Amino acid sequence: MNTQNSAQDNAVALRKRLREARANVPADERRRGALLMRGRLFTWLGVNRDTAVSEGRQAPRSVAAFWPMEDEPDLRPLLSQWADAGMTVLLPVIEETRAPLRFHRWTPDTPMRPGAYGIPVPPLGTPERPDVVLVPTLGYTRQADRLGYGGGYYDRTLAALRESGPSPVTIGIAWTEGRIDDPDYQAAPHDVRLDAILTPAGWLPAAPAPR
Repeated sequence: MNTQNSAQDNAVALRKRLREARANVPADERRRGALLMRGRLFTWLGVNRDTAVSEGRQAPRSVAAFWPMEDEPDLRPLLSQWADAGMTVLLPVIEETRAPLRFHRWTPDTPMRPGAYGIPVPPLGTPERPDVVLVPTLGYTRQADRLGYGGGYYDRTLAALRESGPSPVTIGIAWTEGRIDDPDYQAAPHDVRLDAILTPAGWLPAAPAPR
């Protein structure tokens, strides 16, 4: 048996199961869950910014988020809140296939246009480097390993960010139903472990420490 093909087949089946599980989350539970995640993110970033200022460090100034699709948690009300408070909010754009994502500035008044896979994106300007990256996450482990959608865009992006300068704080955003409890599951060699996963149930393994 080809071990690589077997692992790929298992990942495809796992992604299918996880997609079905999150699609079956009731709408009211989805709304409550997204509200809980937005509240925890708002509190976490506020505490980290206050701590950085009190310690004489540079506070996080920019957050890369994502526009929700395919039953993903909707963080847009929080993004507007951050932008109105003076935070720089960035959204990912696929500018080249099989290349790292670029992050472009967004505000509540930004005119959006359809991008790759039909995902709305802001107009292209000068790409910016985020201090915090919120990563859409299909599946996850308690150690903050992430299973994405198979395109590899975030794996390439996070690897490039870590190689080119100080690493941003990376937080996977997932539904509780995405947890992978299979003891035999192993992340692929190219998968980049995140600093933490946030679900409606809370942080795994814990809220990330400030940089």
